[in-house]
Amino acid sequence: MSSLTEKDRPIVQLLMDTGTCPRCVLRFCCVASQALYRRPHKDLMKDLKEFLKNNKEKEDTVCSDIADPPCKRIRLEHTEEGPGDVNHNGALQQIPSVSDENAAMENSAVKACNVCLGILQEFCEADFVKKVCQKVNSADYQFTSFVFSVSLPPQLSVREHAAWLLVKQEMGKLGFSLARDDIVQLKEAYKWIIHPQLSEELNVPSLFEVSVVFAHPETDEECHFLATACPDCFKPAKNKQSVFTRMAVVKSLEKIKEEDFLKHFPCPPSSPKNLCVALEIQCNNGAVFVAGRYNKYSRNLPQTPWIIDGERKLESSVEELISEHLMAEFKADSFNFSSSGREDVDVRTLGNGRPFAIELVNPRRIRFTAEEMKGLQQTINNSSDKIQVRDLQLVTREAIGRMKEGEEEKTKTYSALIWTDKAIQREDIAFLDDIKELKLDQKTPLRVLHRRPLAVRCRIIHTMKSEYIDEHHFRLHLKTQAGTYIKEFVHGDFGRTKLNIGSLLIRTPDILELDVESVDVDWPPTLDN
Repeated sequence: MSSLTEKDRPIVQLLMDTGTCPRCVLRFCCVASQALYRRPHKDLMKDLKEFLKNNKEKEDTVCSDIADPPCKRIRLEHTEEGPGDVNHNGALQQIPSVSDENAAMENSAVKACNVCLGILQEFCEADFVKKVCQKVNSADYQFTSFVFSVSLPPQLSVREHAAWLLVKQEMGKLGFSLARDDIVQLKEAYKWIIHPQLSEELNVPSLFEVSVVFAHPETDEECHFLATACPDCFKPAKNKQSVFTRMAVVKSLEKIKEEDFLKHFPCPPSSPKNLCVALEIQCNNGAVFVAGRYNKYSRNLPQTPWIIDGERKLESSVEELISEHLMAEFKADSFNFSSSGREDVDVRTLGNGRPFAIELVNPRRIRFTAEEMKGLQQTINNSSDKIQVRDLQLVTREAIGRMKEGEEEKTKTYSALIWTDKAIQREDIAFLDDIKELKLDQKTPLRVLHRRPLAVRCRIIHTMKSEYIDEHHFRLHLKTQAGTYIKEFVHGDFGRTKLNIGSLLIRTPDILELDVESVDVDWPPTLDN
């Protein structure tokens, strides 16, 4: 085996003697050839057998006339005197001598590896790849590329640590060093092997995610001693069923002293009775993002579901009226709705509408033509007279950032119907048309204080234009800085907004109706609807 050299021979022999599979042997010999890992398990076993046999014959030829030759001593160290297991008291245990190498390697071909617990054995073979692909195909996803992820049981890190200590000790005797990072990681080796097979079987280039979750119930408790040795690494978390997560185990292995580790865990790790099990095969598609602009024509419709203390106040929302159709067509698991600002439940949004974006999580269908998107837009518009959408289109995650850019800098125009307690004439409100760039100090309104922090925000009314209706009513058209509370600018919110229409007119006003006439954000791109 060209990737292995003479210095690797004692390591190969040691690992094979202790029940390690061929691919893990390559990992601990720091072999980084991906093609080599992809060779069938039986072929790798045969190659290692030839490697050991050829070196043994060469050794016997060179050393036959020398009393107690060095290379002979190395071999003896692995049998009669050699490093062996380390027991729970930190003492070296004997590794059983393997008199028949052929039998030993045949044995290791069927037994679960003492390091990877079988993951680099049958779970790399064609039968398992077909099982994964059957799961993917039955899930009925559309995808153009994919990524592959693996979830490993945390006790594998403990076993790998023990094997590393064993190999490091042996290499030290030979005058070499072995850092923990020098070893090829199990996940990396597994992906080298299985990813090309999945890519070929699924007939896609390599953001669809196929994830295999492995478990090994037989060895579940092997990492529990680490909680006593490194308690700071194992803290309960609300979203975790067990404190023994892979990251917690890895962190504790970095902290624990070698001598303390060897007191609690055998080195090399014992051979398990059973292979790992593939607990779950999960499919997950990358999110799809749909953007557009919506108009809201109802004064009894919230933007998002209105639920207080677990009780729903209104039966629907803008978010739901749009998303239910997108969810159905994209066959997504869930969604996240965002928009450029929001209007109150009793405020209409007119003009070109308000920009919005919906993230569709784990969609099965992802490919839609421009005509299909236009048809989907029409379906939404036909479903309700409370809302309308326009410019519905697929966008990228990065593009959504443009909707939020300049949130404080953009402007909005409003139309407010205002009532006053004292009678007014046209000339009483005409001066409002001449006011430009009026600066306000707005303390967080009482009506939103339960969900927003108390603060004083400086906002600007860029322009106003009044429209006289009768002695007690007029309409005011305003162009303002984004984030201005218009209702509070009208009635003053008990003096929390200064200046306000009441203080300007020296009257007590109230706002009867409010409409958003435009949200001046040039996004998403206008389509020919």
